[in-house]
Amino acid sequence: MTDQQPVNIVMIEDDEGHARLIEKNIRRAGISNTIHHFLDGTSALEFLYDAAEGPVRNGPALVLLDLNLPDMSGTDILAKLKADGSPLRRTPVVVLTTTDDKVEIQRCYDLGCNVYITKPVNYENFADAIRQLGLFLSVIQVPDPDPA
Repeated sequence: MTDQQPVNIVMIEDDEGHARLIEKNIRRAGISNTIHHFLDGTSALEFLYDAAEGPVRNGPALVLLDLNLPDMSGTDILAKLKADGSPLRRTPVVVLTTTDDKVEIQRCYDLGCNVYITKPVNYENFADAIRQLGLFLSVIQVPDPDPA
């Protein structure tokens, strides 16, 4: 992803089956970066902003974000990450969700998401979409967080 520090992948996904499928197919695409998986937004935000190994203190990250989480909406997390003054506002966010509502898609892009992917219902299509995402992840450049 970059020639400097390895990029940490932060996956915020409450469905364990989807999370396993996402990780397996990212690995199949040749991505070996560390994947930090969180089942809810609260623990993910604590990691992103406060953890010693999190991106604010420890270099670049890429966020894979589900919108439907048990404790808060993914759009709330996206808004926090992309807010003016957030040290993570340049962090790429890939929304991976079952929601294909046009209004929700527009809202995510307006909030600053970089890519919006609707999870296909069919397993093979979902696996294929994630493999393609892995190929995408292997070529993009990710900026460091803004210095505090």
